[in-house]
Amino acid sequence: MSILTFFSGSYCGKASIIADVIDQSGFKLLTDKDLVASASRQSGMSEKKIAKSFLEKTSVFNKFTHEKERAIAYLRLAAAECMSQDEIMIEGFTSLLIPASISHALRICLIADKTSRIAQAMKEHGLSEKDASNLISKSDEATSAWSNTLYKIADPWDASLYDMILPTDKMTKDEAAALILENLKNEVIQPTKASKKAAEDFALAARVEVALSKEGHAVGVSARDGLVTLTINTNVLLLGKLEEELKSIVQQVDGVSSVETRIGKGFYQADIYRRFDFQVPSKVLLVDDEREFVQTLSERLQMRDMGSAIAYDGESALNLVEADEPDVMILDLKMPGIDGIEVLKKVKASRPNIEVIILTGHGSDADRDICMKLGAFAYLQKPVDIEELSRNLEAANEKIRQKQ
Repeated sequence: MSILTFFSGSYCGKASIIADVIDQSGFKLLTDKDLVASASRQSGMSEKKIAKSFLEKTSVFNKFTHEKERAIAYLRLAAAECMSQDEIMIEGFTSLLIPASISHALRICLIADKTSRIAQAMKEHGLSEKDASNLISKSDEATSAWSNTLYKIADPWDASLYDMILPTDKMTKDEAAALILENLKNEVIQPTKASKKAAEDFALAARVEVALSKEGHAVGVSARDGLVTLTINTNVLLLGKLEEELKSIVQQVDGVSSVETRIGKGFYQADIYRRFDFQVPSKVLLVDDEREFVQTLSERLQMRDMGSAIAYDGESALNLVEADEPDVMILDLKMPGIDGIEVLKKVKASRPNIEVIILTGHGSDADRDICMKLGAFAYLQKPVDIEELSRNLEAANEKIRQKQ
């Protein structure tokens, strides 16, 4: 049987149209929540982290953690496993994961002009026109970021992504449902040997992507008839060594007959390929108002494969914690505005799982006692030996892993 996928702009009347199609077709509905739950079970990542891959902007730590790529890999696997079921409908962000090569999937987009969407948002939530417009713009930013992540297409309503684009402000829900059901009977979208093979290739690519993510790698993956192609899109210093490592991982995946690697368009950009090392923290927030010191420290940590972001004051640090939630924070005590002790209090109150290492040149024994009582992982004095700091970071990371 054919598969239905629905992607929709917010406030475009999708709920009633999907309900009508389900009632008349008997298809089983799978939502983002369903696929996120499946991906979470298989990966061990929380549902919140999985959902962040399409609901929030990319983390500043992502080039070190590959967390977004790992989440998408497991979402693809969850979507691929659905392909073996009959009469399913995938609705939401995850619907865009189904590639066009699977021709028995009817890919539908529901959209309306912004004026009608604003009117609908105002009616549903009692919002002003300005607030409704801002709400829709924010929603569209998320959908644009998602289509750009998957296909490098910034317009989420681009016709190349769908088989049918239905303007819900120009047709009734009954007309939309009838048109979808009519096309569902079309011979063109019935399963064929070729389209079933495309679904198998999609599943194999998803399994390979997951196998690589388990080892900390993030590269492009495609598959056809057992041949897997890996695309390296980031510059790497020892290309041959990386290719050998990638191939050795992929060759262990069931269904892979051969592996080839190629260089993608992003290979010649300035960024460097980084394999995620599970033994060291890759979401470290450095908080210090001494700019030269903290920038140098960040560079030295990166040389040890520890990814870091920088905040130069307490308020910025707290904002970043709220937005990105680092694993470990290296915190100075004496800063203008909110000082380190106050930051430590607030972090431990709101995010107790973040391990905080105090690194200061002005602290006293009394400060040490206060910090440790507040839950600091360690209290170190400047100047600190980078090896000692690294050992503390690794120990903090191990504590986090044990909790997980």
